[in-house]
Amino acid sequence: MSSNKEIMRQGVISTGGEDTRIFPDVEACIDCGGCVVACKRTWDSAPDEQRISISTMMEGQEGAQGLNAHSARALGQGESPGETAVPMQCYHCENAPCVSVCPTDSLMKQEDGFVQVRDDLCVGCQYCLSACPFGAPQFPESDEGAAQLFGTGGTMDKCTMCEERQDVGKGPACAEECSTDAILVGNAEEISAELERRDSGTFFNDVAMEIVFGEEGAQVF
Repeated sequence: MSSNKEIMRQGVISTGGEDTRIFPDVEACIDCGGCVVACKRTWDSAPDEQRISISTMMEGQEGAQGLNAHSARALGQGESPGETAVPMQCYHCENAPCVSVCPTDSLMKQEDGFVQVRDDLCVGCQYCLSACPFGAPQFPESDEGAAQLFGTGGTMDKCTMCEERQDVGKGPACAEECSTDAILVGNAEEISAELERRDSGTFFNDVAMEIVFGEEGAQVF
């Protein structure tokens, strides 16, 4: 059986506990797409549905001298981070903007920390899509913007952080299958400690960190 120390090395630090988050180590991401494939295979998603994606920023550009592999450190020093791949999905934020703006309470923050969608209450207004800074909400059944007028954007879909897998002691599929352990799962303290062990940074700014982890949680980074 793996020890906690060994589990930490794998990226899935802890599962199913209160305040569990999923968070990217962008300095470990190589844009291989393995997380996307793992998610689609696990949930049998349609070809045009994608609960996780890799956003490549400053594609083809080199980082500042000596900082090409340390994008977060580069940003902290006011330098260019160069090309950076960021796994983007629902991070199940502590201060989830999507929950705040949903007019039908379709989105809810559960006591265990998961942000989930109640399909029967979603009217497809897409307010959550406008509010989320990470582009997590997806509307695979949207009708070319008709939701702006009629609320016919279809039912919202997003990353569930594999709640069902965590209920039985497994990690999210994307995190377990990431070849470079670029997707971390744990609470704020655990994720911060693992990033520090790796000599990695957070890449996100202070505002984004407070959205994901809350004001108190963000202070540990």
